[in-house]
Amino acid sequence: MKLNRFIDQTLLKATATSEEITQLCKEAIAHKFYAVCINACYVPLAKQELKNSDVKIATVIGFPLGASSSKSKVEEAAVAINNGADEIDMVLNIGFLKNQWNDLVTNEIEEVKKTIGSKILKVILETCYLTDDEIKIACQLAKKAGADFVKTSTGFGTAGATINHVKLMADEVGDSLKIKASGGIKNAETALQYIELGVSRIGTSSGIEIVSRTLKNNNNEHTY
Repeated sequence: MKLNRFIDQTLLKATATSEEITQLCKEAIAHKFYAVCINACYVPLAKQELKNSDVKIATVIGFPLGASSSKSKVEEAAVAINNGADEIDMVLNIGFLKNQWNDLVTNEIEEVKKTIGSKILKVILETCYLTDDEIKIACQLAKKAGADFVKTSTGFGTAGATINHVKLMADEVGDSLKIKASGGIKNAETALQYIELGVSRIGTSSGIEIVSRTLKNNNNEHTY
């Protein structure tokens, strides 16, 4: 298994510098990660750094709270795509979901997807703030709205991905949506657990550590 092809190597901290983004891109090229995931202000820089590679650019909108207006999320997405982003990771409006304003949640996702067209849309549920039933409903709404992925976490909430939440998501979406697990994934063993549950992408700032780790299985060594 090529673990590197599951990884969105991530740098979303507020203090990220251009030098760090450039380094992130170089590492992503060297390790052949699927994508980098960065704040939208650095999409043009990443586009330049990755121009001769197959590494995709994912960026975040409505991040990290999900509470900005639908109009601003749509505009953020449009600007990001225009600047060269390949994928959009948008934070669902968590408060609206808890209000059971399901139509508003669905419409927002639909509008963002309509704006980005064939580009990939991942909807971040921020599962640490949701009940099991709310996670199921959020998956249903993302599916109804035409999203491509549901994603566990921003990495800025009270907790990241968990096995139980990913199982819930996988049971709910089946083959209809892909799943991205993110938040707190720092080693190959954990990444493989999620992949075995059906996860298609791993969001992590520890991609190098994950793919460099030598795992021992039945006394045989496998380097991923």
